[in-house]
Amino acid sequence: MNRELSINVSHFMDDILMRWQERMKEEKRERFFQYMPDEVVDKTSKEFAELMTSNLSASAEVTPEKLKEFAEKVVRFGWSIKFVNKSIEHFSDVTFETLEEAEVINDSNYRTYMKIFSDWISPLRNSIIEAYSIEWERTVSLQKIALQELSASLIPVFDKISVMPLVGTIDTERAKLIMENLLEGVVKQRAEVVLLDITGVPVVDTMVAHHIIQAADAVRLVGAKCMLVGIRPEIAQTIVTLGIELNDFTTTSTLRRGMQEALKLTNRKMVEVEAK
Repeated sequence: MNRELSINVSHFMDDILMRWQERMKEEKRERFFQYMPDEVVDKTSKEFAELMTSNLSASAEVTPEKLKEFAEKVVRFGWSIKFVNKSIEHFSDVTFETLEEAEVINDSNYRTYMKIFSDWISPLRNSIIEAYSIEWERTVSLQKIALQELSASLIPVFDKISVMPLVGTIDTERAKLIMENLLEGVVKQRAEVVLLDITGVPVVDTMVAHHIIQAADAVRLVGAKCMLVGIRPEIAQTIVTLGIELNDFTTTSTLRRGMQEALKLTNRKMVEVEAK
């Protein structure tokens, strides 16, 4: 019966894919089928259909390589796990409906086909979602590492003055990386003033403030001064509400003002030069 199902699905595949794409476009917040080029949509749809039907034949199976390849692609395209689940559900529904309309499935074999579909779709769904989850976790992990490396670099901007822009949430792991890069950079660049720019940090709580204070103390121990810049009004309000003490810091609302203060500390200043 699986062989018969495989033959029938292959026969009606064009119709199944067309109806499946239309149903996927109706999903809320759907972007892939609406905005991607038609050739990309068609190619991905065919690959998805091939994956979905690859275990219908008794001699075929869904290989880990196929699952991994598909998972990599849909994660790259931004499919959520909910969207993946819906795509499997819609493919199953559309296939069943198409075969019903073609009278391949009728009253006499309805229950048999229901069982075949259940045995076909359920394990396949589990395999696809598991592969997707593994790939998603791997992607997120790589993005996290990349973000940590990009957002914890000490950048020399003037002689004796360096800036470290911080982006995203600061947890204990990131704080350790920030501390290491900060101390190594201060010594290597011979910086006398370091500006920690928290413009890109969405939330400053007690734990984040603790990590920043630790970083400032470490900078002082190697003979440099640490300044905190990029304090937005909502961040300032949070710091006051939490009772966080930043008395040992020079703080400014913007990087520009912080740079002016840093120049003063190194006996320099910004001078506007009139164009001739």
